[in-house]
Amino acid sequence: MQEKRNYGAPENFSNRELSWMAFNERILGEARDKTLPLFERVKFLSITASNLDEFFMVRVASLKDMVDAGYSKPDIAGMSPKEQLKKLNKATHSLVSLQYSTYNRSLVPQLEQNGLVIVEKHEDLTEEQAEYVDQYFEENVYPVLTPMAVDSSRPFPLIRNKSLNIGALLCKKGEKGEEEFATVQVPSVLSRIVVIPSKGEETVIILLEEVIERNIQKLFLNYNVICAHPFRIMRNADLSIDEDEAEDLLKEIERQVKKRQWGKAIRLEVEDGVNKRLLNILKEELDVEEDDIFKINGPLDLTVLMKVYGLDGFTHLKNPPHEPVEVLEFNKDEDVFTSIRRQDILMHHPYQSFEPVVEFIRQAARDKDVLAIKQTLYRVSGNSPIIAALAQAAENGKQVSVLVELKARFDEENNIVWAKKLEKAGCHVIYGLVGLKTHSKITLVVRRENDGIRRYVHLATGNYNDATAKLYTDLGLFTCNEAIGEDATAVFNMLSGYSEPLNWNQLSLAPLWMKDRFLYLIEREKKHAKAGEQAHIIAKMNSLCDKDIIVALYEASSAGVKIDLIIRGICCLKVGIPGVSENITVRSIVGNFLEHSRIYYFENGGNPEYYLSSADWMPRNLERRVEILFPILEKNLQEKVRHILDCQLKDTLKAQILQPDGTYDKIDKRGKVLFGSQAFFADEATKLVKEAKKQVTDKRVFIPETKPEGAEEE
Repeated sequence: MQEKRNYGAPENFSNRELSWMAFNERILGEARDKTLPLFERVKFLSITASNLDEFFMVRVASLKDMVDAGYSKPDIAGMSPKEQLKKLNKATHSLVSLQYSTYNRSLVPQLEQNGLVIVEKHEDLTEEQAEYVDQYFEENVYPVLTPMAVDSSRPFPLIRNKSLNIGALLCKKGEKGEEEFATVQVPSVLSRIVVIPSKGEETVIILLEEVIERNIQKLFLNYNVICAHPFRIMRNADLSIDEDEAEDLLKEIERQVKKRQWGKAIRLEVEDGVNKRLLNILKEELDVEEDDIFKINGPLDLTVLMKVYGLDGFTHLKNPPHEPVEVLEFNKDEDVFTSIRRQDILMHHPYQSFEPVVEFIRQAARDKDVLAIKQTLYRVSGNSPIIAALAQAAENGKQVSVLVELKARFDEENNIVWAKKLEKAGCHVIYGLVGLKTHSKITLVVRRENDGIRRYVHLATGNYNDATAKLYTDLGLFTCNEAIGEDATAVFNMLSGYSEPLNWNQLSLAPLWMKDRFLYLIEREKKHAKAGEQAHIIAKMNSLCDKDIIVALYEASSAGVKIDLIIRGICCLKVGIPGVSENITVRSIVGNFLEHSRIYYFENGGNPEYYLSSADWMPRNLERRVEILFPILEKNLQEKVRHILDCQLKDTLKAQILQPDGTYDKIDKRGKVLFGSQAFFADEATKLVKEAKKQVTDKRVFIPETKPEGAEEE
C-alpha cells in the first residue's frame, strides 16, 4: 500500500519573511535593469528603501517581540522566530549592500552623464557653490534647527522613528575635558534636496544633511566639533490594541499612533566610517544590538530618491505617463444609474479611469431618488473627492453609512481625520469590527425608481483612493444584479449591527466562509481532474501564504490539475516538488504599475467560473479580516477577465518565474516575442477609446446634409 504523502511537511514551504525579501530583490532588479529609463530605475531604488522601512517596522518588529516573549513555535517552513531573524539579518545586510552598490556604481555616474550632479560630500563643493550653500543655511536652515546637547542636566533626547539626525562629538574650547554628545534633527519641514544654481545646463543638488553638517560648528559656538555623522533609527511601529478593553476605539488608536514614534529601536543606520565612540553612544542609548546596525556607504534613507525622481527637466529619462482612458460603457449624456441598468460594467484600473467611481458617489449624493449610500473605506487619498461627496450626501438628507477602517496600517491618522469629518457632516460612521480589519471594497446605493427600490453596487479589488488608482492595477464591477444587491445589504447590516443572514446569494465573506469556499473550489478541480475532465486553476493575487490553501493546491496538482499562479509578492508555496507541485507555475510581475488585483479562475470541467476579491490567500485575509469574494457572471465580462489573465501569463518582459530553489528568474527572451502585459493593456485601452470615437465620427460624416424637418442629430 502506497504511503500517504504529507503535503503539509515544513520542507514543502518557504518562509514568509524570506519570500518577502526575495520580492524586494525583484524590485531592486528593476533599479539595476539598464534597459529601463534612468529615472525609472531611480524610482525603483526608492521603492525598495520604502518597502524595507515598513518591513522592519512591522514584520521584523513582530519577530523581535516574539523572541523577547520567549515564543518559539515554528512557522509553516519549520523556522522559529529566532531562526527567522538570523536569516533575515543576513539577507537584509546583503540587500542593503546591493542597494548602495546600485546607487554608487550605476545610478550616480549615469545621472551625472545625463545632467544631474549630486554633490555627495560638502567638502567637494567649489568655492562658489560653498558660498551659496552657506548663505542658504543662514537664511533657510539655521532658524529651524534645534541642537540638543547631552549632559548631566540634559538627558539623551527622544529620537523620532524614521527621522534623519546628525550626531556630533563636542569638546569645550580651551579645555581638554571629556567629549560630549549632541544631536540635531534634519528638519522634515524643509526640502531634503537643495538645488545649487549652476551656470551650465546641468542641475546640481546637495542633500540637506550635508548642508547642516558643513555648518554644524555654527550650532555649537563654544565648542569644537570633533566629528559629525548622520544617523537614522527605525522603531517598532506595530500597534498593539486590546479592542475588547478599549472603551473608545477612535481614542485608543489615536493614542497608539502617537506611541508609534517612540517604540523600541530595532534598526540603526549610520554613515560608513562613523566615529567609534559616537557609534557606541548611539548603540548604548538607543539599546540597539550589533546585528541591527547598518553602516551605509552613501546617503541614509534612499526614499529621498523619489524627490530626485520629481525634479524638473528630466522627463526624457522617464516612462511617458499613462493617462487613464474614459470608460466607454458610461454615456456622458445619461446618469450613471442608466448605464449600470443597461449592463454590468467591469473597469480595469489604471488603464481605465477611476472617475466613474467618484462620479457614482457624486451623482448619488445629488440624486433626489437616492435614499441611502453605504460604503466601506480602507484607504483614501489626502484630499478625497469621495469623502466630499459622502459628506454632501448626508447634508442633502440621504441616509449615509460609512465604515472607516481605523486599523488600516500607516493610514490610521488619515482615516481618523476623515471619520471625524464624515460624522460632523451627519454620516453614520462605523469604526470597523472588534478583532477584525474590514478590508472589503464595497459601495451600495439604494434608489427609488418607477418599478420600486433598486440597489446599485460597486465591488472592487482595490481601495477607494483616487490617487493610488493611477498607480495600482485593480478591477472594479458596477452592477444592479438583484441577488448581489441583497447580499450587499446583508454585508452592511452585518457590519453595522448584529444581523447575519441565514444564506447568501452570490457573495462569499471572510472570515465567515470564504476560505471554505476556496477550498471547495480547489477540491472540485481535483475531482474533475481525477474524472478525466478539464481542470485548470489560474489565481492572481498579491501574496500566498495560507497553509491550508497551499496544501489543497498541492493535492490538486498531484491529481493532475494545471495550476498557474500570478503572485506579485510573498509566495510560501514551492514549485517543482516531485509528485507534489510539478503541475504548478508561479510568476511575479513587477512593472511600472503595482499589480494589486485579485482574480480567481476555476475551469470547472468546461463550465468556468470567475471571481474577483479584496482578499489574498493569506491567513490574515481569510481569517482575520472582513473580505468579499464576488463572481463575474456576464459572459462578455468573463471574457475580459480571461483576457487579462492570458496576457499576464504570456508576459515575457516583466514576468519572473519561481524556480524550485526559491529564486526567481527572468524569462529567457532569446527567440521570443517581447510582450509586456502592462504596456499592452495601456495601449489597448487607448486604442479602444480612439476606435470608438472614430466610429462615432465616421457615422456623423455619412449623415445626409438634408434631413426631414424635426429629425434629431444622431
